[in-house]
Amino acid sequence: MKKYFPLLLTSVWLATVSAGVGALWAYDYTPGGDAGVPGSWPSKSKIHPDANQPTLIMFAHPKCPCTRASIGELMVLMTHCQNQVDARVIFFRPKGSGADWLNTDLWRSAEAIPGVTVQADEDGEEAALFHVTTSGYVVLYDVHEKLLFSGGITLARGHSGDNAGRSDLMQLLHHELPTETETPVFGCSLLNPKNVCNVKDILLTR
Repeated sequence: MKKYFPLLLTSVWLATVSAGVGALWAYDYTPGGDAGVPGSWPSKSKIHPDANQPTLIMFAHPKCPCTRASIGELMVLMTHCQNQVDARVIFFRPKGSGADWLNTDLWRSAEAIPGVTVQADEDGEEAALFHVTTSGYVVLYDVHEKLLFSGGITLARGHSGDNAGRSDLMQLLHHELPTETETPVFGCSLLNPKNVCNVKDILLTR
């Protein structure tokens, strides 16, 4: 039995590693859920859409590291579509949060993108009007306030690089027919005032 003990330990270790890798893979590629973005701009929204060009909004959580990739993809998009879209990044701020809640690298990164306006969404009121609950969710409306696109612009959670969402938006803004008008969004819960990335919890429950 003793001579098989190292083999048994190795088998247990490999099984544990495989389970962990599987959990991480599932976590990365499991999209967030949203209740269907309205086809027309919500009448109660305090955000005013641009009357001369399409309006893009990214809803983001300022403390979600997964959203860093989404901000990066937005920068790539804006590099190719300058002066073709009115882009906003709306960061969730929970009720009663301190003045430093929004003081994160994500806010600063979004603010540094040319052509992008950054603002706070107090207690997620705007996100609720657009039926968005996942950080990194993007919507695009035309000048008639009709929905053109909704979804994510990353291939997976926290992954940068070519992806369908960014490609579709670029096609729309260049007046081309997109492959899709809706893509999965990979991010954490938008309306979570606590630590939003729960990968440790996922690993512990597998």
